[in-house]
This record gives sequence, structure tokens and C-alpha cells, in this order.
Amino acid sequence: MSLDAELRLILDGWAALDGPPAHEVPVEQARQAHLAETQRLAGEGPAVAHVEDTTAAGVGVRIYTPEDARGTIAYLHGGGWVLGSRESVDAVCRALGVEAQARVVNIDYRLAPEHPFPAALDDAVDATRAVEADVVAGDSAGGNLAAVVARRLKDELKFQLLIYPVTDAGIDTPSYRELDEHFGLTAAAMRRFWTLYLDGADGFDPDASPLRLQDLGGLPPAYVLTASHDVLRDEGEAYAAALERAGVPVTLNRVEGAIHGFWRWQTTAISRRAVHEAAAAVRSALG
Repeated sequence: MSLDAELRLILDGWAALDGPPAHEVPVEQARQAHLAETQRLAGEGPAVAHVEDTTAAGVGVRIYTPEDARGTIAYLHGGGWVLGSRESVDAVCRALGVEAQARVVNIDYRLAPEHPFPAALDDAVDATRAVEADVVAGDSAGGNLAAVVARRLKDELKFQLLIYPVTDAGIDTPSYRELDEHFGLTAAAMRRFWTLYLDGADGFDPDASPLRLQDLGGLPPAYVLTASHDVLRDEGEAYAAALERAGVPVTLNRVEGAIHGFWRWQTTAISRRAVHEAAAAVRSALG
């Protein structure tokens, strides 16, 4: 499957840039670049009736409440547990809330390396519980956190929405070998993220690598989205398969022609379509 045309233009633009590889850029510089990339590619997102910055269980959150909200989604941003913030997923949270007809709580959890594992997970669990979420959602590293939150709070949640989630610290799947160095996110970048996040902790602890958990039974139904040209593709699909084997109702949607990060880029048609489809699943789960 060939790449989506709009995403190909984004990749071509990155290839034309001078500078060191992304995994060698200092953390603060990488954070600024990540936010600038989002501001350029995500747009402003749709208007929402009410938006408020506040705290939940001591964690910073931004809450989007559409006029017709009938449930709550706790959302956890991506960025390798090192990059990202509530700002980097503002547009997609707006779109998800409007499309799903639900309140979205965008959780600004603590980042590594200043706050290594399990600080981000602790914030994610505490804030999700505090806002009495019906659904937990997240992309990439946020999808990793969402998967673990779904296990921790399985009796309190109706649904989990996992967007190209990180599920295993092994960095050894066929998609890593097939797609590395060509489509944005690389194995070297993921090694750096894991190193900064774990700070010496066991990467195969199921709270870090949810795919390593032996028993996934009893978890809330899941919608797992992967991207065809993403090094994380295979571990996300392996997690969906493991959930299904455990008897969890799962919808797996591999978005053909997509690369890592596309979910946030609401200026592209493929991103808007993916959010529309995922939001319909959430809306159905909320009744």
C-alpha cells in the first residue's frame, strides 16, 4: 500500500531538513520541535462549547465539553513519555469530543526524564479515576498508558481507545525491521524514549509493557488503531490479538497509507477520517 499523498508531502518536508537525527536532539529542543510540528499540522480543531484548564487529582487537565456530551473520555497524549503536552493534542481532542459527543479530559501527565516510570502512569490512573471517565484513550506512549489504565480501572471503564499504542519494550518486531529509518519514528528514537522513561526500571514489567501481561481477561472492550507504515504497527496488532484471545471484544483498524503521528494532524483528510471512525466506536460504547 502506497503512502497517503498528504503524508508523503510531510515526510518529504522532513527529509529536506538539515540537522541531527531526532534521537540525538536535546530533550528541550525536541519538545519545542514536537509542539511546533503539531501547531503546523494539527490546525485549531473544531470549536467546542466549553473548554477549561483545571486539575484532577493534582494533575493538570484541559476539559472539552460539547453541548451534547453524554460521557467522559480521559485522553493521554503521545510523545514517548518525554515529549508532548495537552497542547500537542488539543485539536484532536476537540475533534474527538465533538464527533463522539463526549466530554474529553486531556491529561497533562508528568514527563520523563524529570519524572521517570511510573510517574506518568500514576498521574494517568489518578486523573482518569478522579474525572470518573467512561473511556480511556491515548496515542503512542499515551496508548501505552491508556492500556495499563484500562487494566487498573477495568471495573470502572466502558471502553478503551488505543491509537498506535506502544505495548512492548522489545523493539524487535518485523515492522521495526521493515519500516525503520523510512517513515518518521525510528527504532533509535524508541530506544531513547524507553531509556529515559524507565530510568533503569524493568521494561518488561506489564505496567511498562502491557503485552507481557499473562492474563488480559475482563478488560473493557477495545478499539485499536494502527498505521500501516509505523514501526509500532506489529506490537499494537499483537496487543489487539492478545486481548481477543482473552475474550475481550476488539475492533482492530489498520489505517493503510498512514505513518506514526498522523492521528494528531487534523489538517489532513486521513486524520479526520480516522478520528471520525474511532469516535463512532466510542459513541456506540457510550450508548
